[in-house]
Amino acid sequence: MMSRLAAIGGLTIALGLALCDAVWAAAGTVSHLSGTLAVTRADGSARILSRRSEVNPGDLLATQRDSYAQINFTDGSTMTLRPNTQMRIEDYRFTEDRPQEDSSFFRLIKGGLRTLTGLIGKRGNQDAYRIGTSTATIGIRGSSGDTLECSEGCEGVTEDAEKLPPGLYHATYTGSYILTNQAGTLVVQENQLAFVRDSASTPQILPQDPGLNFNVLPFALPGQGGPQRSGGQECVVR
Repeated sequence: MMSRLAAIGGLTIALGLALCDAVWAAAGTVSHLSGTLAVTRADGSARILSRRSEVNPGDLLATQRDSYAQINFTDGSTMTLRPNTQMRIEDYRFTEDRPQEDSSFFRLIKGGLRTLTGLIGKRGNQDAYRIGTSTATIGIRGSSGDTLECSEGCEGVTEDAEKLPPGLYHATYTGSYILTNQAGTLVVQENQLAFVRDSASTPQILPQDPGLNFNVLPFALPGQGGPQRSGGQECVVR
């Protein structure tokens, strides 16, 4: 009887530890940082992050003026936040041996992101990797590209971005991105630029770059070399 209770107790502890690991596993890590990156956690606490800081589902990340931050996620994807950007990790689920459960949803509140996809969206559900904005939802499939949410202005996000008409801008470098809102759906292929004025306007391909200046970044993407810039120590904002 005692051996059976001990076995049950051991199984309970093991399951509890496994559940804790699942709950507390980080979604990603800050790999490069130039300037200031702040986070507001799901519990309302706020911190200033540094290189090697972890990010989690529910986090609201915000860069300051002249600040860039690159996040490496556990599925191998990367995301670079431009200056004056706010982005929330609304959903992130990746378990190496359970591709059917893959899911990631990032809400770009304002500013700009450069995204490079990893395993989520490639190995199972192609619609598992998405970015939400006030103007459109963006589906990402094995891709790299830049997105600017300028509906409320984009001062300081890229050089001269504040001169652009309000709306959502997107450039695809590899693969494809799918912009969808209540007015329609547009597939943005490699080397194409797209624009969406508002949620009621049809997404459209732009004939030329209106002055996005997407190529300006203080560090290279993975596989391209370049310096790694370290930040300060992570600290709690009180």
